[in-house]
Parts: sequence; C-alpha cells; structure tokens
Amino acid sequence: MSTPQIEAFLEMMAVERDASPHTLSAYGRDLADAEGSVDGGLMRGDEAGLEAWYAGLALQGLSPATQARRRSAVRQFYRFALGEGWRADDPSRRLDAPKQGRSLPRTLSGEEIGRLLTAASAHDGAAGLRMVALVELAYASGLRVSELLGLRLEAVRRDPAWLIVRGKGGKERLAPLNAPAREALKAWLVARDAARPEKTPDSPWLFPSSAARGHLTPRRFAQLLDQAAVDAGIDPARVSPHVLRHAFATHLLDGGADLRVVQTLLGHADIATTQIYTHVATDRLAQVVKSKHPLARDD
Repeated sequence: MSTPQIEAFLEMMAVERDASPHTLSAYGRDLADAEGSVDGGLMRGDEAGLEAWYAGLALQGLSPATQARRRSAVRQFYRFALGEGWRADDPSRRLDAPKQGRSLPRTLSGEEIGRLLTAASAHDGAAGLRMVALVELAYASGLRVSELLGLRLEAVRRDPAWLIVRGKGGKERLAPLNAPAREALKAWLVARDAARPEKTPDSPWLFPSSAARGHLTPRRFAQLLDQAAVDAGIDPARVSPHVLRHAFATHLLDGGADLRVVQTLLGHADIATTQIYTHVATDRLAQVVKSKHPLARDD
C-alpha cells in the first residue's frame, strides 16, 4: 500500500541519495508493510502503533537483518516527513535496532576454486571459455555479481591489469586482474567475437545474452555455478557468485594482505564490514592448531 508521501520519499531517495533500484524496491515494500499494519497509517500512527508493528516483525520470523532494514526505512521516512512539515513528531524514535548475530561468510579453499575452474574448462566451445572467464574474474577481483555481469566490452578490450568499477552509491574503485584472469578474458573474447553473426551490431556487454538486460543475469550465472560445482564434486549449496567474492577476500587475508587494502578492493564503505573476514581466517587457524598440534589432539 503506497501513499503520495511514500512516493515522494522514494523519489527523494532516488534523486538526492542516488539509491539503487534494489534499495528503492526494498524500502517501498517495507513502508507499504508499515502503512498497512499501523493504525492510521504512517501519517497518523503513534509511538504505540509503531512499536506494536515493529515487535510483530520478530514474531513473523523475519531475520534481524530484515527487521533492521524495515526500521531504517521507517525512521528515514519520518525524518523526511519532519523536514517536509508533514508531521511535528517522530513516532519511530524509540524503535530499538534488533540484535544481529554475526554469521561468517561461506567460502571455498584454493583447491576447490581450482576444481571449479577445471570443471568449467571441461566444457567445449564458447560456453566453457565464458564460464572460466567468469570464475577467474570473480575470484581475481572480488567483484560483486552485479559489477561482474555489468562489465562493458570496452573495459577489457585492451587487456588491462585493472578494471575501473562503479560500485554501490556510484563510487568508483580499481579492481585487479591477475595473469590467469587476463588469459581467460583473452580466450573468451576470441570465442565471443567468433560466435557473433556477421554484419550484426555487437553487444556493448562483456557477457551478452538474450535476457532483457542484454547481459547474463545473476540467476543464470548461479545456475551455471551450481552445475560446475556438481561436476567438481563440491556441494552446490556451498557455491554462489558471492562466495567467489568471499574467497577472494579470505584468501587475501590468509596471505597476509592488509585489512585496509582488502576493504578498498571490495569497495566497503565501513571497515567493520571487511573485518568479518578476519574471523574466517582466525577460525581456520584455530582448526589447523586443533588438528595439527600434538597437545591439542583428542587422540
């Protein structure tokens, strides 16, 4: 359920804060839920009504992350409403953020990444070369899946050692390409060019497809990764495009990379987001000690 005030807020988020379509869609759903659940709606609701709505989110089984996003959407809406003079108070000011347990990101070992690449390269023709290029790029650069699949052809034609990537909030950063990724890209470009029918305009995308967006979709990439995981003897539940990004960060830290460098390469605005990978590395070290140290063994 939307209202003119919610639409005005979402327009402000899009124009003034450069919110992504994904964020706008999520905030629209969150505010519509609150509008339909709070007595009197957002414009006439009071503190008691907001708190009852918010308490009900946990009872519905929503995750702490989803609860936190809905709280953020409502609080930002009320700050906007105060600024516009629509309300003289903020009934959301006493909504406490939910406690969120920190879950460690899933990752893969270097040996498992190698098996994925071997499985991808076993496919003949352009499809296999494309899959190898996708995995090599994701693992070498730590790109988000939207950044990877949205790469334009012109960005890689001259065999760059770095890519200029526009990430969240429109912020640009440099993403590295190692030798295997560059070789995989060269092989894919040859196959890509050969597969294009003569006298047809070339797609601007590095990984073109017949999808509405004109390039490979995250869902299709995930499906291809699932098949590669099965072929490699890896549980596909442990593999996703985002897991390749996790592997990039975790393996850098395992190799001694500085946390600030990893933060920059991942495009994290807050280093606290990057620090979660240190927990993965620490857990791995603890397992090594437990399994290898003679006094730590159960036997």
